[in-house]
Amino acid sequence: MRERKGLITISGLILSVLLSVSGYAETSVWKATKNGETVYFGGTVHLLRPTDYPLPEAYETAYQASDALYFETDIRGMSDMSVQARMLGQLTYQDGRTLTSVLSEDVYQQLRDYAESVGLPMAMMQTFKPGLLITTLQLLEFQKLGFTPQGVDAFFDSRAMGDGKSIGQFETVDEQIGFLSRMGEGIEDEFVALSLADMEKIEQSMDQMIQAWRSGDVNALEAQFVTDMKNNYPQVYKDLLLDRNNRWMPQVESLFKNEETEFVLVGAAHLVGEDGLIEQLAAKGYEVAQL
Repeated sequence: MRERKGLITISGLILSVLLSVSGYAETSVWKATKNGETVYFGGTVHLLRPTDYPLPEAYETAYQASDALYFETDIRGMSDMSVQARMLGQLTYQDGRTLTSVLSEDVYQQLRDYAESVGLPMAMMQTFKPGLLITTLQLLEFQKLGFTPQGVDAFFDSRAMGDGKSIGQFETVDEQIGFLSRMGEGIEDEFVALSLADMEKIEQSMDQMIQAWRSGDVNALEAQFVTDMKNNYPQVYKDLLLDRNNRWMPQVESLFKNEETEFVLVGAAHLVGEDGLIEQLAAKGYEVAQL
């Protein structure tokens, strides 16, 4: 069970794929201060349903108090046609490989059966790398459940643009594409088979995740997004969370050195856990409080 859960956590981070704080709090928003300077941190969910709005009040409080917003990457840039072309090139096999050649016969049959059940032609997906394949299948399931791309990131990106607030990013669009391109590499059979099996429980999993996120249940968020990946797939944990958090920290700390107040909005998994941004800030002497 731990092995299965770990892999599904990895695939979930595609969409989406959050201190020394424990237990249950009000929201997934933190306020960090040092030397009179303040930065807010909000855990994000990249896909939400219309019924998930309005967002918890703490998000609006942090937004109104901030002069600038920082995201993982350039959200609007992801929709640029040239970026879409680069994404397609990196997320599909360009060396003659296909799903037929990288998957075992048994797993490929499972995939074909699932694709037929949802009306997707296998011919369309033959050159998809595992990251693109599973993302495509998950998005279809999410759409059935009423989820849309209007998640926390997109919501506040639009707000900031309309209100004239400054917008920044911690990594490039190409870096984000690279993470997705490497997803499942070397463990294609496991990744695809276990992700397919998890599709049956996707509604329950998303409900639990949204509930934990809204209520700021740090323990549940850490268990769902961080713990199993760290224990069962340490290299993936290093690539997706640890290394990226460490690369972001100098940028995060630089935000405390200007007169502006910033609101950092990144995937919830980047904030919780011993290697999360909140814990790292607390360890460096920043005063951190969960709102």
